[in-house]
Amino acid sequence: MANSAQARKRARQADKQRSHNASLRSTLRTAIKRVRQAIEAGDKAAAQGVFQQSVAVLDRIADKKIVHKNKASRTKSRLSAQIKALAAA
Repeated sequence: MANSAQARKRARQADKQRSHNASLRSTLRTAIKRVRQAIEAGDKAAAQGVFQQSVAVLDRIADKKIVHKNKASRTKSRLSAQIKALAAA
């Protein structure tokens, strides 16, 4: 346990920030799930629309360094490729 007032305050701040980051990570995962569900449904137009919203979420969360920018970019690339593959199928 923290012994000084400063350490107690930093522990409170760290706990608050951890819960906020967890909330943002949850938002990110939900956005990705929505795109994957639209892809599995086979509706390219719906998947494209949901993908555009998810890209905004991914970029915003990567800017806040909740996830690494390369992970966000990789996720966008993979989802985009899956949507493009719908047209071929």
